[in-house]
Amino acid sequence: MAGRATEGATDGTLTKLAVWHAGERAIQERVGVAERMAAVGQRVIRDHLPDQHRDFYAQLPFIVAGSVDHRGDTWATLLAGRPGFITAPTPRSLVIDARPDPTDPAADGIRDGEAIGLLGIELHTRRRNRVNGILRSGPGPFHFQVDQSFGNCPQYIQLRDYRFVRDPVDMFTGPVLESDALDAEARRMIAAADTFFVASYAERDDRRQVDVSHRGGKAGFVRVAEDGTLTIPDFAGNLFFATLGNILANGRAGLVFIDFDTGDMLQLSGDAQVILDGPEVAAFQGAERLWTFRARRVVRRPGAFPLRWDFQEDGWSPNALMTGDWAQAADRLRAVDLATRWRPFTVTRIVEESASIRSFHLMPADGAGLIPHAAGQHLPIRLSLPGADKPVIRTYTLSVAPSDTVYRISVKRDGLVSSHLHDHVQVGDIIEARAPAGAFTIDARQTRPAVLLGGGVGITPMLAMLRHVVYEGLRMRGVRPTTLFHAARSKAERPFDTELAELAAVARGAVRVVRVLSDTADAQEGVDYDAAGRIDMALLGRVLPFNDYDFYLCGPGPFMQALYDGLRGLNVADERIYAEAFGPSALVRTTPVTAPVPPRAPPATAPVPVVFTPSVKEARWTPESGTLLELAEARGLSPAFSCRSGTCGSCRTKVLSGAVSYVTEPTAPVAADEALICCSVPAAPAEGAGPLELAL
Repeated sequence: MAGRATEGATDGTLTKLAVWHAGERAIQERVGVAERMAAVGQRVIRDHLPDQHRDFYAQLPFIVAGSVDHRGDTWATLLAGRPGFITAPTPRSLVIDARPDPTDPAADGIRDGEAIGLLGIELHTRRRNRVNGILRSGPGPFHFQVDQSFGNCPQYIQLRDYRFVRDPVDMFTGPVLESDALDAEARRMIAAADTFFVASYAERDDRRQVDVSHRGGKAGFVRVAEDGTLTIPDFAGNLFFATLGNILANGRAGLVFIDFDTGDMLQLSGDAQVILDGPEVAAFQGAERLWTFRARRVVRRPGAFPLRWDFQEDGWSPNALMTGDWAQAADRLRAVDLATRWRPFTVTRIVEESASIRSFHLMPADGAGLIPHAAGQHLPIRLSLPGADKPVIRTYTLSVAPSDTVYRISVKRDGLVSSHLHDHVQVGDIIEARAPAGAFTIDARQTRPAVLLGGGVGITPMLAMLRHVVYEGLRMRGVRPTTLFHAARSKAERPFDTELAELAAVARGAVRVVRVLSDTADAQEGVDYDAAGRIDMALLGRVLPFNDYDFYLCGPGPFMQALYDGLRGLNVADERIYAEAFGPSALVRTTPVTAPVPPRAPPATAPVPVVFTPSVKEARWTPESGTLLELAEARGLSPAFSCRSGTCGSCRTKVLSGAVSYVTEPTAPVAADEALICCSVPAAPAEGAGPLELAL
């Protein structure tokens, strides 16, 4: 297999290949970036080293290498030398005055004529550059011919300062421990690692291309299964997919873990597989996909590397700290199994956000984790009030992002339940909650600018959305341009001032917050507020430059209706206006006559038998019975509900047989085999049809 490196290149030159091979293109197409990356690749994948990269290699004390041995197995390793041991005499060549130790399993593939991959990386600065090519070796230093070269972003690299503990030219004389499985020490090294390097390769038209790359995360980001399978989250990166594309193409990889304190090297060669989606991908915070690796050959060389590294103060990569861990992912997966149940949550913190709004921080009390929500969704909660004969259910918007490690509801004192929360609930109390729900959400990766319009306590979903936009933007290296208008009656009643200011500050100029007060007494313009009065079309016209926006509205009914009507009057498309409202605040939309309307069966006009199957209860619905929720309550059942208008989705119920119709068209999503019983009635049954059966 070694001969594959330079077939068809008898004169030493390398033919120009397509930028991306089939494996890389397949993943790019899967994630929807193939067209963009075709243009990017032409610009950033070079057949030479620019001067700054030539200088960069000359200052390195080590380099990471990937090779393929005579059996076709892939290996990753590190080669050390005093700075200057690598030079770049021309833009298309490197000279490397270091050879792998004879005990290094990667040495078999680091020979004249072989394809190798190189990664120049400075752990103390987070700079790195990848290059692949062909070795042209003589008796002295390696001569490396550049095939492809490209820079890499500094994400997920922990900052470490290096030092030599012995001369790098001295051969390693310690033990070499070979196996076909991971022993206890190998498992310990992997479980403790926040960094490793991975080599992979692809067979191209006339030659092999080998790649070697850095992977980083929180300590323990690589999971080790009982059978030795490693599972690695793939975080947001440059969308090249060189490693995963190679794995998709041939299923082979080589990994090297290094203990930065001791110089121990653990090298693995084996089989890898890409997992593009699935429950674990969704559960691991920050993971875009996963990949697995199973070692067939294991080589551990204690103390083999002549360098040691010291972790810098505040050396953690901010990007790494934004990711999750396997314990959190397992908790989330357990929580998904409990999504339809009421679960106990402990109140862990209570914060006075304003004169009328109080936040309650909630954590699961049942040992399972938080179900990730979408920014803007609400949380159904159930409370037992003093003197009430049954629990009451309400829904409150979550004011945190999916990336936050807690649920937080921010409640305005306004009614019996909210007053109970304000006056009686304390830290340590238990509140029951179900899985978050709701369709009022935002796509943080959309590039179209977003305008968030929050009036009063309607700021809560806007805050969640803004937290999500900023988090995802920092993680993906591009914050969606967002303007938040925050209206309140007075300075004392306006919540989240500090939090919003902090979000705007870290968003790298992509976020603007406009504070609006209707009562400016005791407030200074430019310090405490940006505009007086209310959010209206005149204010939007003064603040927003001409552009194509998505608008998000939440607040009192008249507030939203006025803004909606004003935006529609300016020919903003209905589908560009997203709104959240409950009960009597429901928005009246004007849509084109061509807008699709879901087909609905006509409501029944005669009595229909209804069976609540799990409860083993029957009822006879008549037009005077009202909605199916009212019928269920009349039969002594206590279904979950909140809005009674089809907007929150809390009353979603499985339809086992029969069909329903809606007296009010719901805005919450509902599947074909479900019903929102708060606004539905039995549909007119076909002749000879049986009863309507509901899973209540």
